[in-house]
Amino acid sequence: MRQAYQISLSYLGDNGSKMCDIASNCLRDATKAMLDTDLSLAEAVIASDVQLDEMRAIAETHAMELLALQSPVASDLRTVVSALWIVADLQRMGALAIHVAKAARRRHPAPVIPAQLRPIIERMGSVGVHLADQAGVVLRTRDVELARRLEQEDELMDDLQRQMFAAMLSPTWSHGVAAAVDISLLVRFYERFADHAVAVARRVIFLVTGENVGGDTTPALTAPER
Repeated sequence: MRQAYQISLSYLGDNGSKMCDIASNCLRDATKAMLDTDLSLAEAVIASDVQLDEMRAIAETHAMELLALQSPVASDLRTVVSALWIVADLQRMGALAIHVAKAARRRHPAPVIPAQLRPIIERMGSVGVHLADQAGVVLRTRDVELARRLEQEDELMDDLQRQMFAAMLSPTWSHGVAAAVDISLLVRFYERFADHAVAVARRVIFLVTGENVGGDTTPALTAPER
C-alpha cells in the first residue's frame, strides 16, 4: 500500500514536469508564430489548450483521490497540496502562451510587433522560456537553491516590460493606439507567464522545506512532521 502511495505521489511530480515542458514549448512557438506571422504555428499552439486542461484535470482528480483515500500527513500532505497549486500555475502559463498565439492569429497576416520593438519581444520570449525550463528542472530535482534563483532571474522580464512601456509612451511613437493596446496586453502575458514560473519554484520550496517564501501558500500546512 505504501509503495503504491509513493508511486501516486511521484506521478503528480512527473505530470507537473510534463506540463511545464508543454508550457515552455507553447511560449517559444507562440513567440515565433507572432514574429514570423506564422498562422499554422499559432494554430498549433492554440490547439494545445485541450491537452493542458486535460492534464490539469487528471492531476487534480489524482490529488483529490489521495487526499480522500490515503489521508496524507506532514510532508506527503505538502506534496499533494503543492501539486494542486503547481498544476494550476502551469495550466495558466500555457493559457498565457496561447493568448500570445491568438494575438498572432487575430492580426494575421499583418505583423503584431513593429520592427523596432521585435528585439524586446524576442528577449521576453527567451526569458519566459528559460524560466519555464528552469521551473521544470526544479520540479524534477526539487533543487531549492535553483528555485530561489528564479525570482532573481525574473527581474529581467520586469526590466524588459519597462523598456517596452517606455517605447510606447515615447513622443516618437507612431503606431497608433490599437497597436499600443495590443502590445500592452502581450507584454502583460509575458510578465504573468514569468510570474507563474516563479510561483512554481516557490511551491517547490514550500514542498521541500515548509517555508512560505512568497506569501501565497498556506502557513497552516507548515506544521512539524510527525
